Amino acid sequence: MSPARRQSLLLEAVALHRAGKLDAAEACYRQVRVAFPKDFDALHLSGLVAHQQSRIAAAIELLSRAHRVDRASAVCEMRLGLALLAGGRTAEAEKHLRHVVAVMPNSADAWDNLAYCLKTQDRLEEAVACHEKAVAGSPSSATVWCNFGLTLALMGRLEEALRCQERALEQEPENIPASLARAQALHRLKRLDEAIAAYDRVLALQPDRADARSCRLMALHNVEGLARETVFEEHVLYGRLLGAEPRVAFANKPVPERRLRVAFWSPDLREHSCAYFLEPLLRHLDREAFEVWLYHDHFREDEMSARLRGHADQWRNVVGRSNDAIEVMLREDAPDVLVDLAGHTGMCNRLPVFARRVAPVQITYLGYPDTTGVPAMDYRLTDAIADPRGEADRFATERLLRFAPTAWAYQPPVSAPEPRAESIAGDAVTFGSFNDLAKVSRRTIGLWSRVLANVPQSRLLVKGQGLGESATRRRWLDRLGEAGIAAERVELVERCADTTTHLALYRRVDVALDTFPYHGTTTTCEALWMGVPVVTLAGDRHVSRVGASLLSAIGRPDWVAASDEDYVRIAVQLARRDGATPRGVALREAMRASPLFDHAGQAARFGAALRECWIKWCAQAAKAA
Repeated sequence: MSPARRQSLLLEAVALHRAGKLDAAEACYRQVRVAFPKDFDALHLSGLVAHQQSRIAAAIELLSRAHRVDRASAVCEMRLGLALLAGGRTAEAEKHLRHVVAVMPNSADAWDNLAYCLKTQDRLEEAVACHEKAVAGSPSSATVWCNFGLTLALMGRLEEALRCQERALEQEPENIPASLARAQALHRLKRLDEAIAAYDRVLALQPDRADARSCRLMALHNVEGLARETVFEEHVLYGRLLGAEPRVAFANKPVPERRLRVAFWSPDLREHSCAYFLEPLLRHLDREAFEVWLYHDHFREDEMSARLRGHADQWRNVVGRSNDAIEVMLREDAPDVLVDLAGHTGMCNRLPVFARRVAPVQITYLGYPDTTGVPAMDYRLTDAIADPRGEADRFATERLLRFAPTAWAYQPPVSAPEPRAESIAGDAVTFGSFNDLAKVSRRTIGLWSRVLANVPQSRLLVKGQGLGESATRRRWLDRLGEAGIAAERVELVERCADTTTHLALYRRVDVALDTFPYHGTTTTCEALWMGVPVVTLAGDRHVSRVGASLLSAIGRPDWVAASDEDYVRIAVQLARRDGATPRGVALREAMRASPLFDHAGQAARFGAALRECWIKWCAQAAKAA
C-alpha cells in the first residue's frame, strides 16, 4: 500500500468514525493496520472504535500496541487506561492514568478519568481531590462539575452534590447527565415533588432516556393517591421504550432435571438490605441441583461480599461495564436462569440488558416492589399476601409466582446486639421510624400525629440520611410541625455509621411505626429482631403490603391495620404496659419460629420455584423444536 493510499484510507476512516459508522471505519483502519502493522494512527483509532463497540479485549490489545509505538501520546495512554478500567484491570489502569496527569497536569479530562478510576476502587476521598483539580482547571465544564457531584452523592454529601449539578447546569442548561444527576440528588434528599419534576424535565429533553424513566418509576411509589393503573401503565411504557422482546435461540440443553446454572444480578451484594434476604437462600440452596453465579455491579466489596462470594461457584464484579459488554459476557457465560435483584432501583439496574433476552429464563425478585414492565422478564417471585391472587396479576407484565408463605428469608446481621428488656420503661413512650425518609409521606406524618395525640407524653424518634444537616432537619421539623407534631416531641437522628449502632438505637424505641404507601422491609425485620413491635397499614399493592406479609409470617396479623383509624388504634394499644404484647427476647423468638427464619425451607421452596420456571421453558423449547 502506498503512503498516499494509506492517507486516503485514514481520512475516509476518520470521516466514517465521526459519523458513527463504526463498522465501516474499522474496516478502513484494518486495511491500514495490515499494510502498516506499526501505524500509530490506525492502531490508536482502531482501539477507540473497539472500546466504543464494547470489544474491550480488542481495545486493550490495539491501544497497548499503539502506546508501544508512541509512548509520548498522552491521549492514547489515557484511552488505554480507560479500556483497562473497563476490562477490570484497575491497577494497570491507575498506573497509566496517573502518568497522564503527570504529563498533562492542566487537563480536566485527565483528572476526571483518574477520579473515576479511584471511585471504582471505593477510594472516594482521593477521587474528590482529583475532581477538585478538574473543576479548578475547567470551571466552565458541565461534565466535570457533573462528575464531581456524582462522587459526592456516593459519599452521602447530597447538598454539595446538588450544588455541583446546579453549577453544571449553569454552564450548560440542557446537559442531560447533569439534569439526571440533579434529579437523583433531589430524590435522595427526599424532595420528591422536585425530583419527579426534574425527571420529567430530563424526559422532555430526551424522551427515550430509559435510565431517567427508571429512576422516575422508583420515585412514583412514594407518591400518595397515585392510581394503581397509572403506575402500571408507566411501567408498561418503560418496557415499550426498551423495545419488543427479541427472539433468541439458546444452546442451553432443555433437560428438565439437570443441574442448572443460576445467575444472580445485583448492585447490592455487599452490606446492604438486599444481602440479608439473599444470603440465607444461597447458603441452603441445593448445590447438587444448582450452580450459583453472582454478578456484583458495584465498586464496593466488603465482608458481606466475601460471605456471599463463599456461596458462589463463580463471582464477577462488573461495575462500570457497558450494557453491550454485559450482554456479550452473559451470552458467553450462558446461565440457564438469570435472577434480577434490583428492578428499577437507582442507576445501577440492568433492565435494558434483560430486555435483550440474555437467558432462557429471566426472573425478578427481592429488590423492587413492583413489576418491571420488561416484556422479556418472565417471572416475579412474591407471595399471596404481598400480591393477592387474581387482582395483583392484572398489574404485572411478568407471571407472578407465589413460591412461599412469605417471599422473604431474613438473616439478621451477626453484629446485632441483644434486645432490651421486654417491658416499656419510664413514663414516656417512644414511637420510632428508621425507614427511608422518602417513604415518609404526608399521610404517614398525619397518622403519626394522631398516634402521638392519643398517647400523652409520647415522643417520636426518626432516623434517616441527611437529618444531621441543618437544612434537612429544618425541612423535616417544618413538615412535622404542619401536621401538629411539636418539635419538642421529636428527635431527629442522622444515619448511623455502622449496623451495630443502628440496631442498638432500637433499644430506645417502644413501638415502630411503618410508613405508607411504601412499607419498610428491612426496617420492619430489624425492629422485630430487636424486640420492637411494628404497626403497618395495608394497601392495595405490593409496595404497601410487604408489612402485612412480614407480620403475618411471625403470627401477628393483628398488627396490620386496614384503615387509618385502625393504624392509630393498634399503635396506641401496642404502647400500653399490659404485658400482652410480646417484646424483647419473646418477639425475637417469635421471629426465629417463623417462616422468615426457616432458611432451609425457604431455600427449598425458592429452588422449587426456579425448577418450575425451567421446566416450563423446557416444554416451550420442545414445542418449538
